[in-house]
Amino acid sequence: MDDTRTLLDIEEHHNTEVQKNQVLTLEEWQEKWVDCKITFHQEQGHQLLKKHLDTFLKDESGLRVFFPLCGKAVEMKWFADRGHSVVGVEISELGIREFFTEQNLSYSEEPIMEIPGAKVFKSSLGNISLYCCNLFDLPRANIGKFDRIWDRGSLVAINPGDRKRYADIMLSLARKGFHYLLCVLSYDPTKHAGPPFYVPDAEIKSLFGSVCNSQCLEKVDVFEERHKSWGIDYLVEKLYLLTEK
Repeated sequence: MDDTRTLLDIEEHHNTEVQKNQVLTLEEWQEKWVDCKITFHQEQGHQLLKKHLDTFLKDESGLRVFFPLCGKAVEMKWFADRGHSVVGVEISELGIREFFTEQNLSYSEEPIMEIPGAKVFKSSLGNISLYCCNLFDLPRANIGKFDRIWDRGSLVAINPGDRKRYADIMLSLARKGFHYLLCVLSYDPTKHAGPPFYVPDAEIKSLFGSVCNSQCLEKVDVFEERHKSWGIDYLVEKLYLLTEK
Protein backbone atom coordinates (compact mmCIF):
# COMPACT_ATOMS: atom_id res chain seq x y z
CA MET A 1 0.00 0.00 0.00
CA ASP A 2 2.79 2.41 0.95
CA ASP A 3 4.61 1.60 -2.29
CA THR A 4 1.48 2.38 -4.29
CA ARG A 5 1.02 5.64 -2.42
CA THR A 6 4.63 6.58 -3.09
CA LEU A 7 4.28 5.84 -6.80
CA LEU A 8 1.13 7.97 -6.98
CA ASP A 9 2.90 10.80 -5.17
CA ILE A 10 5.84 10.60 -7.56
CA GLU A 11 3.52 10.64 -10.57
CA GLU A 12 1.52 13.58 -9.20
CA HIS A 13 4.71 15.50 -8.47
CA HIS A 14 5.95 14.80 -12.01
CA ASN A 15 2.62 15.93 -13.48
CA THR A 16 2.73 19.12 -11.43
CA GLU A 17 6.25 19.90 -12.64
CA VAL A 18 5.32 19.39 -16.31
CA GLN A 19 3.43 22.68 -16.62
CA LYS A 20 5.21 24.77 -14.00
CA ASN A 21 6.93 27.07 -16.53
CA GLN A 22 3.90 27.60 -18.76
CA VAL A 23 3.05 31.27 -19.19
CA LEU A 24 0.19 33.09 -20.90
CA THR A 25 0.43 36.87 -21.03
CA LEU A 26 -2.44 39.21 -20.22
CA GLU A 27 -2.37 40.29 -23.87
CA GLU A 28 -2.96 36.69 -24.95
CA TRP A 29 -5.97 36.47 -22.62
CA GLN A 30 -7.34 39.71 -24.06
CA GLU A 31 -6.90 38.34 -27.58
CA LYS A 32 -8.98 35.29 -26.66
CA TRP A 33 -11.91 37.65 -25.97
CA VAL A 34 -11.36 39.64 -29.15
CA ASP A 35 -11.17 36.43 -31.22
CA CYS A 36 -14.15 34.90 -29.34
CA LYS A 37 -11.98 31.98 -28.19
CA ILE A 38 -13.87 31.76 -24.91
CA THR A 39 -15.02 28.16 -24.73
CA PHE A 40 -14.45 28.50 -20.96
CA HIS A 41 -17.56 30.72 -20.76
CA GLN A 42 -20.70 28.82 -19.69
CA GLU A 43 -23.87 30.51 -20.94
CA GLN A 44 -26.13 28.48 -18.66
CA GLY A 45 -23.94 29.01 -15.63
CA HIS A 46 -22.06 26.37 -13.72
CA GLN A 47 -24.10 23.27 -12.91
CA LEU A 48 -22.05 22.24 -9.86
CA LEU A 49 -22.48 25.71 -8.39
CA LYS A 50 -26.24 25.45 -8.88
CA LYS A 51 -26.24 22.07 -7.20
CA HIS A 52 -24.18 23.16 -4.18
CA LEU A 53 -25.47 26.72 -3.91
CA ASP A 54 -27.17 26.16 -0.56
CA THR A 55 -23.97 24.64 0.90
CA PHE A 56 -22.10 27.67 -0.36
CA LEU A 57 -24.50 30.41 0.74
CA LYS A 58 -25.78 28.81 3.96
CA ASP A 59 -29.06 30.78 3.70
CA GLU A 60 -27.18 33.95 4.58
CA SER A 61 -28.25 37.27 3.11
CA GLY A 62 -26.34 40.37 2.03
CA LEU A 63 -23.06 38.56 1.39
CA ARG A 64 -20.10 40.03 -0.47
CA VAL A 65 -19.09 37.59 -3.20
CA PHE A 66 -15.80 37.78 -5.09
CA PHE A 67 -15.32 36.45 -8.63
CA PRO A 68 -11.60 36.29 -9.57
CA LEU A 69 -11.02 36.39 -13.35
CA CYS A 70 -14.77 36.73 -13.74
CA GLY A 71 -15.11 37.08 -17.52
CA LYS A 72 -18.81 37.53 -18.18
CA ALA A 73 -19.94 34.80 -15.78
CA VAL A 74 -23.75 34.71 -15.63
CA GLU A 75 -23.55 33.60 -11.99
CA MET A 76 -22.67 37.17 -11.05
CA LYS A 77 -26.23 38.13 -11.93
CA TRP A 78 -27.59 35.12 -9.96
CA PHE A 79 -25.94 36.33 -6.78
CA ALA A 80 -26.92 39.96 -7.30
CA ASP A 81 -30.54 38.89 -7.90
CA ARG A 82 -30.47 37.06 -4.57
CA GLY A 83 -29.55 40.25 -2.75
CA HIS A 84 -25.79 39.77 -2.51
CA SER A 85 -23.16 42.23 -3.71
CA VAL A 86 -20.68 41.02 -6.32
CA VAL A 87 -17.16 42.18 -7.08
CA GLY A 88 -15.19 40.73 -9.97
CA VAL A 89 -11.83 41.30 -11.60
CA GLU A 90 -11.17 40.73 -15.30
CA ILE A 91 -8.40 41.88 -17.64
CA SER A 92 -10.69 42.05 -20.68
CA GLU A 93 -12.74 45.23 -20.91
CA LEU A 94 -14.61 43.56 -23.76
CA GLY A 95 -15.63 40.69 -21.46
CA ILE A 96 -16.91 43.10 -18.81
CA ARG A 97 -18.92 45.17 -21.30
CA GLU A 98 -20.41 41.98 -22.76
CA PHE A 99 -21.52 40.92 -19.29
CA PHE A 100 -23.52 44.08 -18.68
CA THR A 101 -24.94 44.09 -22.22
CA GLU A 102 -25.95 40.41 -22.21
CA GLN A 103 -27.49 40.68 -18.73
CA ASN A 104 -29.36 43.83 -19.78
CA LEU A 105 -27.83 45.90 -16.98
CA SER A 106 -27.04 49.58 -17.23
CA TYR A 107 -23.67 50.55 -15.82
CA SER A 108 -21.17 53.35 -15.32
CA GLU A 109 -17.39 53.29 -15.52
CA GLU A 110 -14.72 55.24 -13.72
CA PRO A 111 -10.93 55.11 -13.40
CA ILE A 112 -9.32 53.29 -10.47
CA MET A 113 -7.09 55.98 -9.05
CA GLU A 114 -4.67 53.54 -7.37
CA ILE A 115 -4.00 51.58 -10.58
CA PRO A 116 -2.97 53.64 -13.63
CA GLY A 117 -4.99 52.73 -16.74
CA ALA A 118 -7.45 50.53 -14.83
CA LYS A 119 -11.22 51.05 -14.60
CA VAL A 120 -14.11 49.85 -12.51
CA PHE A 121 -17.52 49.18 -14.06
CA LYS A 122 -20.53 49.40 -11.74
CA SER A 123 -24.10 48.35 -12.30
CA SER A 124 -26.58 51.22 -11.82
CA LEU A 125 -28.01 49.41 -8.78
CA GLY A 126 -24.52 49.37 -7.31
CA ASN A 127 -24.59 45.65 -6.47
CA ILE A 128 -22.08 44.54 -9.14
CA SER A 129 -18.62 46.12 -9.47
CA LEU A 130 -16.20 44.71 -12.01
CA TYR A 131 -12.58 45.82 -11.93
CA CYS A 132 -10.78 45.85 -15.26
CA CYS A 133 -7.14 45.32 -14.30
CA ASN A 134 -4.49 42.75 -13.57
CA LEU A 135 -5.64 40.65 -10.62
CA PHE A 136 -2.24 41.07 -8.96
CA ASP A 137 -2.73 44.87 -8.92
CA LEU A 138 -6.15 44.59 -7.27
CA PRO A 139 -5.07 44.76 -3.59
CA ARG A 140 -3.97 48.35 -4.20
CA ALA A 141 -7.59 49.30 -4.93
CA ASN A 142 -8.59 48.39 -1.36
CA ILE A 143 -11.77 46.52 -2.27
CA GLY A 144 -12.43 45.18 1.22
CA LYS A 145 -13.01 41.59 2.30
CA PHE A 146 -15.44 38.92 1.14
CA ASP A 147 -17.75 36.37 2.70
CA ARG A 148 -17.66 34.14 -0.38
CA ILE A 149 -15.22 33.48 -3.21
CA TRP A 150 -16.34 31.61 -6.32
CA ASP A 151 -13.21 30.42 -8.14
CA ARG A 152 -14.10 28.73 -11.38
CA GLY A 153 -11.75 29.12 -14.31
CA SER A 154 -9.42 31.30 -12.25
CA LEU A 155 -6.86 29.22 -10.33
CA VAL A 156 -6.74 26.91 -13.38
CA ALA A 157 -5.99 29.93 -15.62
CA ILE A 158 -3.29 31.53 -13.48
CA ASN A 159 0.22 30.76 -14.70
CA PRO A 160 1.44 27.90 -12.45
CA GLY A 161 4.43 29.95 -11.31
CA ASP A 162 2.07 32.62 -9.92
CA ARG A 163 -0.17 30.32 -7.86
CA LYS A 164 1.36 31.05 -4.46
CA ARG A 165 1.04 34.80 -5.00
CA TYR A 166 -2.52 34.25 -6.23
CA ALA A 167 -3.53 32.13 -3.22
CA ASP A 168 -2.07 34.72 -0.86
CA ILE A 169 -4.24 37.43 -2.45
CA MET A 170 -7.36 35.26 -2.27
CA LEU A 171 -6.79 34.53 1.40
CA SER A 172 -6.10 38.21 2.13
CA LEU A 173 -9.52 39.05 0.65
CA ALA A 174 -11.38 36.44 2.72
CA ARG A 175 -13.38 37.65 5.70
CA LYS A 176 -13.59 35.65 8.92
CA GLY A 177 -15.98 32.72 8.45
CA PHE A 178 -15.54 32.72 4.65
CA HIS A 179 -16.58 29.98 2.23
CA TYR A 180 -14.34 29.58 -0.81
CA LEU A 181 -15.71 27.36 -3.60
CA LEU A 182 -12.96 26.20 -5.95
CA CYS A 183 -13.17 24.29 -9.22
CA VAL A 184 -10.07 22.56 -10.58
CA LEU A 185 -9.46 20.18 -13.46
CA SER A 186 -7.68 16.87 -13.55
CA TYR A 187 -6.22 15.44 -16.77
CA ASP A 188 -2.88 14.17 -18.07
CA PRO A 189 -0.74 17.35 -18.26
CA THR A 190 1.92 15.57 -20.28
CA LYS A 191 -0.60 15.58 -23.15
CA HIS A 192 -1.95 19.15 -22.89
CA ALA A 193 0.05 22.25 -21.99
CA GLY A 194 -2.91 24.28 -20.70
CA PRO A 195 -4.64 26.54 -19.97
CA PRO A 196 -6.72 25.46 -18.22
CA PHE A 197 -3.85 24.10 -16.14
CA TYR A 198 -3.84 20.91 -14.12
CA VAL A 199 -4.07 21.52 -10.37
CA PRO A 200 -3.47 18.40 -8.24
CA ASP A 201 -5.06 17.88 -4.82
CA ALA A 202 -1.65 18.15 -3.12
CA GLU A 203 -1.19 21.65 -4.54
CA ILE A 204 -4.53 22.82 -3.12
CA LYS A 205 -3.33 21.65 0.27
CA SER A 206 0.03 23.38 -0.06
CA LEU A 207 -1.54 26.64 -1.28
CA PHE A 208 -4.44 26.87 1.16
CA GLY A 209 -3.90 24.18 3.80
CA SER A 210 -2.25 26.38 6.42
CA VAL A 211 -5.40 28.51 6.68
CA CYS A 212 -8.19 26.36 5.24
CA ASN A 213 -9.91 23.05 5.68
CA SER A 214 -10.68 21.62 2.26
CA GLN A 215 -13.49 19.25 1.36
CA CYS A 216 -14.03 17.79 -2.10
CA LEU A 217 -17.79 18.11 -2.65
CA GLU A 218 -17.95 16.40 -5.99
CA LYS A 219 -15.97 14.98 -8.91
CA VAL A 220 -17.54 15.02 -12.36
CA ASP A 221 -16.46 13.63 -15.71
CA VAL A 222 -16.62 16.68 -18.01
CA PHE A 223 -14.81 15.17 -21.02
CA GLU A 224 -16.39 16.20 -24.31
CA GLU A 225 -15.62 15.50 -27.95
CA ARG A 226 -13.92 18.92 -28.29
CA HIS A 227 -11.37 17.96 -25.64
CA LYS A 228 -9.89 15.33 -27.95
CA SER A 229 -8.22 18.22 -29.79
CA TRP A 230 -6.26 18.88 -26.58
CA GLY A 231 -4.73 15.42 -26.96
CA ILE A 232 -6.26 14.16 -23.70
CA ASP A 233 -8.62 11.24 -23.15
CA TYR A 234 -10.13 12.17 -19.78
CA LEU A 235 -11.08 15.37 -17.96
CA VAL A 236 -12.42 15.46 -14.42
CA GLU A 237 -13.73 18.58 -12.73
CA LYS A 238 -13.41 18.70 -8.95
CA LEU A 239 -15.33 21.05 -6.70
CA TYR A 240 -13.73 21.93 -3.38
CA LEU A 241 -15.16 23.85 -0.46
CA LEU A 242 -12.46 25.69 1.50
CA THR A 243 -13.39 27.00 4.92
CA GLU A 244 -11.52 28.68 7.73
CA LYS A 245 -9.62 26.39 10.10
